Amino acid sequence: MIDVAFRRISQWLDEPVSTLRIEIVRVLAPPIVLAFMSARIAHVGEWIGDAGFRVPDLGDDWRQPLYVPALPMWAADTIGVLMVASGLAVMLGVRTRPSALVFAATLAFVALSDRLAAFTVSKLSPAIILAVALSPAGSRLGIDAYWKRRHGGKRPKKLKPVGATRFLQLLPVVMYSASGIAKARGDWLSVPLVLWSQLHSSLQTPIAFALATVLPAWTWTLFQGLVLAFEVFAPLWFGLRRTRPFALVFGLGMHAMIGLMFGPVIWFALLMMTLLVAGYLPERFLVPVEAVVKRWEKKPAAKKATVE
Repeated sequence: MIDVAFRRISQWLDEPVSTLRIEIVRVLAPPIVLAFMSARIAHVGEWIGDAGFRVPDLGDDWRQPLYVPALPMWAADTIGVLMVASGLAVMLGVRTRPSALVFAATLAFVALSDRLAAFTVSKLSPAIILAVALSPAGSRLGIDAYWKRRHGGKRPKKLKPVGATRFLQLLPVVMYSASGIAKARGDWLSVPLVLWSQLHSSLQTPIAFALATVLPAWTWTLFQGLVLAFEVFAPLWFGLRRTRPFALVFGLGMHAMIGLMFGPVIWFALLMMTLLVAGYLPERFLVPVEAVVKRWEKKPAAKKATVE
């Protein structure tokens, strides 16, 4: 049984993966991250610079394993400009790999510098963008890819971006399972209205208020159980071919509701939905897109042949 499972995992890792999956992340993740960071970038001097409050250096205190001092205003402004410029460059496919490395570096720095207000998006985005940098992202879609084809260059139709694509596929699944186990060890199995109580937090939106008012309490206990089962057994739901489409639909619906009901969490929800679509959208939905991209790739070559 173990040998069969190991063999299937090895085959899955060796399967060719459409580069369109990593392109989805390249195009959608940067604007989502920049939208989340926009309010912070607007006040970059108070965010990571010396114009705002900073927790002082506590020395060797275990509660502060890393201290990042405030930057002077010119350096803070530079980080803000680099973040926006590199993020837009990644989205547009301009010098994708170096742009992604710069973008990931700025995201990692601000996450470490602003530890008190670091959100899930702050912590996830450096890893996601670094995976993009280590992948063939930008090889098919984007400005650089277009100009290279215009000059007679060729781009691969399919590659094996195993490290990056598989990492981005496993990332949400591992997060779900870890989150579900933590919830099961907490109050989610013993207190039936944990989810219902969370609707009344400071992140509540009018939609959350309306749903909490209209729906009976037992429905939130049902939703709580469904979410817990989905998260704890996420490796199973996404690992089995038959249950994978249902897991994708449930995950997208769950994050859509999270984004609608918990205000600023919408950027986290959109980022996770991007990973789910890029990683687990059935291949049959990528086939027509692949055909369109293939025809688009051939147009510059045909034009050049006519001129010659």
